[in-house]
Parts: sequence; C-alpha cells; structure tokens
Amino acid sequence: MKRLLSWRGHPPIALVARLYLGWVFLYACWHKLLHPGDFALDIATYQILPLSLVNLMAIVLPWLELIAGGLLVIGFRTRAAALCILGMMAMFSVAIAIAVARGQEMSCGCFASQGLKEDPISWLTVLRDLGWTALAAYVLVFDRRPLGVDGWLMSRKEKAPASV
Repeated sequence: MKRLLSWRGHPPIALVARLYLGWVFLYACWHKLLHPGDFALDIATYQILPLSLVNLMAIVLPWLELIAGGLLVIGFRTRAAALCILGMMAMFSVAIAIAVARGQEMSCGCFASQGLKEDPISWLTVLRDLGWTALAAYVLVFDRRPLGVDGWLMSRKEKAPASV
C-alpha cells in the first residue's frame, strides 16, 4: 500500500485531474449563477428536495461549485475543495440515479436548464458523474503536494528558518 501511495506518477495525474475537475465545476456553475430561477426548476423537477429548500439550493449550490472549482484550479485548499466536490458528485450521482430509476425524462441541470435535448439524464449521466466522483477521490488521496498555491505555501514553510 505504501508503494502505491508513493508512486511518482500520482502528482502529474492528480494535477490533470484537479485542473479538469476545477474547470468542469467552473463551467457548470456559470449558467446556474446567471439563471437561478431556471436552475431552481431543474432541482424541483428531481422531486427529491422539499419545495421549501429548492430556492435555497438553487442559490447556494452554484456558489459552492464556483468556490470549489476555483480552489482546485489555483491549487489552494486543494484537499478541502476535492472533498467538497467529492460530496457534491456523490449527491448528484444519487439524485440522477433516482430520477433515471423513476423513469423521469428531464434535463440534468448540470450545464443547462430545461434543455432536454442538450442535457438529458440517463444511466450514462450517472456513469459520467461517478467518473468525476472517482477523480475527486483521486485528487483528495493523491494530490499531497499540489502545484499551485498550496505547493508554494508548503515550500515556503519548509524554507523558513526555524524560530529560536
């Protein structure tokens, strides 16, 4: 196990995974931030949340996606951002799987709203989301010295003289 964790190939793979996931989340939040009403309708269509929580989710979730995606891209608080994205992806995967199992024909709401032709849900959507969940887990576990702000702060801390 120690050998697997210390493999030299993890840092470049984790960097690519981190940047990819960060950009996916930045792209996904854009439409939701610009059109929260449309996104609220997407959330309500899943019929999972109580209607009293739909608007709150439609307002908070895109900002959470923006912050977590941005943090991954710049490499700051990388593990916290990866954990946040891991949690969101698990939640999204379950919600989509429930909707597909119910036979609902609807938009995912991931990248556009109410555009069944542009963003329909299916078991392939669930598989895509599970792949992104796995990437977030990979970044969480294997991106220990990320290139970016976290890595710069770590190297700066290591070079600082010891206090007397």
